[in-house]
Amino acid sequence: MAQGTYTQRRGEIETYFDRTAVKAWERLTSTAPVGRIRASVRAGRDEMRTTLLGWLPADMHGMRLLDAGCGTGALAIEAAKRGAQVVAIDLSPTLVGIARERLPAALASRIAFRSGDMLDPALGRFDYVVGMDSVIHYEAEDAVRVLAGLAQRTERAVLFTFVPGTPLLLAMRRVGRLFPKGDRAPSVVPVAPNELLRRLKAEPALDAFRTARSQRVSSGFYKSHALELSRT
Repeated sequence: MAQGTYTQRRGEIETYFDRTAVKAWERLTSTAPVGRIRASVRAGRDEMRTTLLGWLPADMHGMRLLDAGCGTGALAIEAAKRGAQVVAIDLSPTLVGIARERLPAALASRIAFRSGDMLDPALGRFDYVVGMDSVIHYEAEDAVRVLAGLAQRTERAVLFTFVPGTPLLLAMRRVGRLFPKGDRAPSVVPVAPNELLRRLKAEPALDAFRTARSQRVSSGFYKSHALELSRT
């Protein structure tokens, strides 16, 4: 991974989620009324979160989970309810602050919310890592290297999402309409599934992993694909 490219992109993402559109994302991840476009994104994110949680054990007592790119903490909270010890990290200190405010007191001992880099080795090792929409803003090469870095600290599986590179999404990206005007995130990077699978297979750091479950979610402006990397 080109560290300069990764660092620059990480900075752009932090700026967006921590300063540019905090209020929009706080509202999107709540139950407050939103417009038609954001409602479709909310519904898609809810479906994707349910999908990823469905790939995790129902009983996670004695397991550690890293929620890489936790946002306002919805997935982390659900994993903690299953008994997992969760480290939930996000680039945005503001979103992490919102996550802490939303954390039920009964789960406070099970979730450690942090702001920073999900690749920080000081976070330790985990049974599972979940990266929901946390690598979608990186070019494919960088995204695969990020996943490889996470996998090296994962005992069981890495669950993540990517934006499938369909002709429609590529066209939407070109005209900058993946997000409503005024609240656009750094552009997502669609990638063809076959290309991503090829890159994952060619990454030496992922030799101990195989691709397992796969599921696409499409809800209005939300287009995402979940993939499981399972340790063999």
